[in-house]
Amino acid sequence: MKYQVDMDDIRLDNYLTKMIDESRSQVIKMIKSGEVLVNGKVTKAGYILKKDDIIVVNHLKKDESILPEKMDLDIVYEDDDVIVVNKANGVVVHPAVGNYHGTLVNGLLYHTKLSDLNGETRPGIVHRIDAYTTGLLMVAKNNKAHEFLANQLALKKTYRKYIALVWGNIKNDSGTIDAPIGRSLNDRKKMAVIVSGKPAITHFKVLKRFRNATLIELRLETGRTHQIRVHMDYIGHPVVNDPVYGNHKLIDETGQCLHAKTLGFVHPKSLKYMEFDSELPECFLNILQKFEE
Repeated sequence: MKYQVDMDDIRLDNYLTKMIDESRSQVIKMIKSGEVLVNGKVTKAGYILKKDDIIVVNHLKKDESILPEKMDLDIVYEDDDVIVVNKANGVVVHPAVGNYHGTLVNGLLYHTKLSDLNGETRPGIVHRIDAYTTGLLMVAKNNKAHEFLANQLALKKTYRKYIALVWGNIKNDSGTIDAPIGRSLNDRKKMAVIVSGKPAITHFKVLKRFRNATLIELRLETGRTHQIRVHMDYIGHPVVNDPVYGNHKLIDETGQCLHAKTLGFVHPKSLKYMEFDSELPECFLNILQKFEE
């Protein structure tokens, strides 16, 4: 796990206790055992963090390891360098503290070999989507491909289009949300639009209006954690069925109506542009049907 600190003058152990699902005593043990790096170096639990410090946590509990697991994968495309997979609803992308099994990475490791640039817990993972966001992800099978794809993301050369159902009636047919996103100052487990956050840009276009909701298409210029969910909540139109952002009653337990529909990138070996598309999942369509009735 990787964190970029968004505040000054907080102890390393106190910061990590807020950020991960571990006790302070366990966090201190992790720091002492060298499982925590700050700016690439092992340090003490009482180290005073500064804004923009980078913390990397490489922690596996005893008797826990990232094992290949047989899983039904919806593979849209695959060759020797890249896999494009259509992630199902409720599937976590990669293992983390307290969740080492049943992730997409476990299933991919059973299927094939992956790059190891991101360490033991995130092999092959170039970018992520939330557990209850569905849709397309590109995964690297070797380190050369991983570096190439990650560079495209950093330079904003990938094409990512999402479909979302949001609460309320958006008046404008299209628009751009340009608002920085960082860790919420009120709830450390949530993200929020804050002045000290990282730049985040989301473009949207209205596809269809309902009585009390709007179906929209979104395109990302940046890839901040929970970006679409935070931005739509920020402008007063939170994603329907989102259990974290917005204050609307949940329709069911299937998670937010947000789908990564289209993914485009330049292939790391052929250097040809490739684009893939996916259909809205059943969980999304079931909720959408309720608004169309």
